Amino acid sequence: MKSNSESRKSTPAAKGALGVCVILLALLPGCRQDMHVQPRYQPEDPSTFFTDGRSERPPVEGTVARGHLRTDELLYTGRVNGVVSDLFPFAIAAADLSRGRERYNIYCSPCHDYTGSGNGMIVQRGFPSPPSFHIERLRQAPAGHFFEVITNGLGLMYSYASRVSPEDRWRIAAYIRALQLSQHGSTADVPASQSNALTGQAQ
Repeated sequence: MKSNSESRKSTPAAKGALGVCVILLALLPGCRQDMHVQPRYQPEDPSTFFTDGRSERPPVEGTVARGHLRTDELLYTGRVNGVVSDLFPFAIAAADLSRGRERYNIYCSPCHDYTGSGNGMIVQRGFPSPPSFHIERLRQAPAGHFFEVITNGLGLMYSYASRVSPEDRWRIAAYIRALQLSQHGSTADVPASQSNALTGQAQ
């Protein structure tokens, strides 16, 4: 029978396994020598490597972000050959007018009110009144004018380009046209299939 002292003695195999473990533990930190521990610039750090002293490099001239190549001048600027246009870049259907009304009520009605008369809620609280959409100058303005104002802002109105997509800006412009028609329409503008019903209601 082996004594306790003999049973505590390590075998050569155990000693070898222990040595391998020590070596692996020593090498383990070397597995993390990747990009997260290398020298790097923080945003807007200066650099002595580039002649302009900036670490952040400007994009190559002519670079266009994926999905942002805007070749449709009318859709993205409201102009054709540099001239403000009265054309819409796509056909306006009932669904587009409905979407335009929804966007108008969210973004435009606080100043322009729901009828486009320029007496919105914040105007009633002291903000300067915008011009009514129903004045002759704006009734004659091309649709591209409204798109351009929504895009770039005008006077006290700031740009909504970051809030409203180009397509929705055109839908709002179409809805403004509908508001203008609603305030200056006549029975002659009503389809024959509905004019009789309106005439009956008036009586």
